[in-house]
Amino acid sequence: MKRILVRVLLIALAFYFIFPKIPGINVHGSFVHVLVAAALFGFFGWVVETLAIMISAVLTVGTLGLALLVLVPLWLVGFWLLPAFALKLMADFMPSYLSIHGWMPAIEGGLLMLLVGVATSDKPSRYNKQS
Repeated sequence: MKRILVRVLLIALAFYFIFPKIPGINVHGSFVHVLVAAALFGFFGWVVETLAIMISAVLTVGTLGLALLVLVPLWLVGFWLLPAFALKLMADFMPSYLSIHGWMPAIEGGLLMLLVGVATSDKPSRYNKQS
């Protein structure tokens, strides 16, 4: 639970302080609005990731595994685009919190969100082993 709160707080700080510096991204409202936007980004990120996994599973089963020849390179090259899609989706559904003008600012913001996600990942690293 603590890790989720840290992740939402880091996303909110990125929304509030770093996103306004990216040309093409506008964040609207106070810090409370940004906290709500950070929680919504987590939800939209989950939706985008779940849809991507479901589409991959359907294509893999439907083609008896042949789709993996295309899907594996796409996942390896394009996994960093999922947060950009989530940001763009959030901007389309919640224009009162966030507006993004174009895909390049969305990709830049998505890379920042990917870094926040990696920094607050639930998976323990090999350097943080508890003895």
